[in-house]
Parts: sequence; structure tokens; C-alpha cells
Amino acid sequence: MSHAPHRKRLPAEREAVTHRFSIGGQKGYVIVGLFEDGHPGEIFLKIAKEGSTLSGFASAFSTCASLALQYGVPLKVLVRKFRDTAFEPDGFTGNQQIPHAASVLDYVFRWLERKFILGEEVH
Repeated sequence: MSHAPHRKRLPAEREAVTHRFSIGGQKGYVIVGLFEDGHPGEIFLKIAKEGSTLSGFASAFSTCASLALQYGVPLKVLVRKFRDTAFEPDGFTGNQQIPHAASVLDYVFRWLERKFILGEEVH
């Protein structure tokens, strides 16, 4: 006998953290919506090149990652799976704590790890 998965939805009004990034000259934002306890419950990736393949991928991946968090997948599991993923754009970030990223996913999940798992401020 198996149990049906349960989705924990975020409240209609919630706190969020917005972080601007640049990877090899490609600019974007990661917006993290928070559950009442301060843990991430949704992730939005906004890439500056609207309509691009990367922008479409980022949007679809954001939905998938958000659903995973809402169905109870720990952020640590997502970080272990997606950090160090390598594809373009890659390069220098201008962020002292994460000076080089192998991809947008690498950067975002390393930032999420520092911000929400290790509790470090990342500028």
C-alpha cells in the first residue's frame, strides 16, 4: 500500500529573496519564494535574453525545481544533483564567493547552497 505524494503549496503572499547574477556576460535573476519557516518553496530563473532557448529552459527547469521542493525533495538533494553541471554560458561571475560557474545551474545551486544550507551571505 503506497501513499500518494502531497504537495505543500506556498501561501498567496510570501517572502522572497531576489539575487542578480552574471555568468560569462549573461545576466539574470534567481527569485526564491519562501515557506513560512524560511525554507525555499519555489525558484524562478529569469534570463535577460527573453525568448532564447536558455530562457525557455530556465523557466521550465524553475517549474520542475519548485514542484520538487513543494513535494518535499530536500534542497540538499537538488544542490548535490545540479551543482557542477557544465554547459554554456559559463565563465566568470563577478561574485567573490562564486567567482566562476560552469553553467547557470551550477551558479544557482551553489548560490542556493551558500544562502539556504550553509547560511552564508553571498554578494
